[in-house]
Amino acid sequence: MKKIILSVLTLLSLSSCGIYKKYKPATEVPENLYGKEVAAETDSTDNIASRSWREFFTDSQLQVLIEEGLRNNTDLQSAQWRVKEAEAALTAAKLAYLPSFNLAPNGNVSSFDHSKASWTYTAPVTASWEIDIFNKLTNSKRQAKALLLQSREYEQAVQTQLIASIANSYYTLLMLDEQYSISKETAYTYEESVRAMRAMKKAGMTNDAGVSQMEAAYYAIESSLQDIKRSINEVENTLSVLLGSVPHDIERNQLNAQTFTCDLRIGVPVQLLANRPDVRASEQALAQAFYATNVARSALYPSLTLSGTAGWTNNLGSAIINPGKVILSAAGSLVQPIFNKGRLHANVKIAKAQQEEAKLAFQQSLLNAGKEVNDALTQHQKAEAKVEWRRKQVASLENAVKKTELLMRHSSTTYLEVLTARQTLLQARLSQATDRFESIQGIVNLYHALGGGREERI
Repeated sequence: MKKIILSVLTLLSLSSCGIYKKYKPATEVPENLYGKEVAAETDSTDNIASRSWREFFTDSQLQVLIEEGLRNNTDLQSAQWRVKEAEAALTAAKLAYLPSFNLAPNGNVSSFDHSKASWTYTAPVTASWEIDIFNKLTNSKRQAKALLLQSREYEQAVQTQLIASIANSYYTLLMLDEQYSISKETAYTYEESVRAMRAMKKAGMTNDAGVSQMEAAYYAIESSLQDIKRSINEVENTLSVLLGSVPHDIERNQLNAQTFTCDLRIGVPVQLLANRPDVRASEQALAQAFYATNVARSALYPSLTLSGTAGWTNNLGSAIINPGKVILSAAGSLVQPIFNKGRLHANVKIAKAQQEEAKLAFQQSLLNAGKEVNDALTQHQKAEAKVEWRRKQVASLENAVKKTELLMRHSSTTYLEVLTARQTLLQARLSQATDRFESIQGIVNLYHALGGGREERI
């Protein structure tokens, strides 16, 4: 009989070798993940994601805001609690290897045909220990460990996103401040022009239409200032929420004072596997699905459980304080599923399907990451090119405004040409501030897309 059992166990072990395998982490990424043009430019293993956010974002006011956000943001705190849950789940999975003990005392009293009552009691300690022959417990532990790693990567992803969101909101405020300053300066110029036009009307050098047009332009600028103020207030409120605070004024510097000293190296694509927290979290989800499939397979094979009982009991009718006899028992059970195999096989199919879904989600996360790197780098490069062209445009328009103002005073040029030149200059200067912001935003998005800030743990 013993030989038969050993033969069965050997056969089952050979047929179940897949449940002992460990998940192998991904080491390859799709070719030209960043795009052909971007991939051709990078041959360095260094990248900006390896920089501390304090080194990358050098603005002192922004650093204060990021630190406040890392302390108080509720989404980040929620992610941290998620890590604690996963740590507890892993602890529980590890404890499953140990025997379980339960104290189960019970007693009763009986009396037959009005006879004296008899007391009996039993005070046993029961133990049960499942032997992990087919790696069910091991795969469950590995699955719990993958969940813990995933939750930690999720926490890192929330933190990286938080840093990028705070930085983008901060730079948005700087852009709006710059646009407000430009519009305010233009409004003052238009107000002076209205006075000049009224004086020229009195001198017979222009008419009511010219004065009205200039007044309308001045009123439009003043109106736009209110829109910018509203936008500033909304962005400050958004940033306050990111900081885990009520709406309040945000201390900040100026857009033109912003500098980035780090070279914008993006590194090799395979580094996304090490740096991007969402990619790593997606891979850990795949690892969980892998071990879940192994757990489902393990359920197809026998489970061996050792159990025992130790305690004492009194004899029927003995005094309650008399411990009576010691009771001891031990047993072992080998359970092989038979009639529910169809359901267990269905569970394996479900687990395999979920594993394939997780694999596709992981592949998609890599593709998304490559796209985001390409988008961010392109945004920065094109915005930088626009900045130079915009600078030339603004210089030419400033010269045009001066010339048309002189011509209107000393020749036949009309107020409409002056008004058009000024409005065009205003739009160019506002666009210049936007271009500078888009360039900075591209840098921030690139830092985020590459998984920057991994070394900055809470």
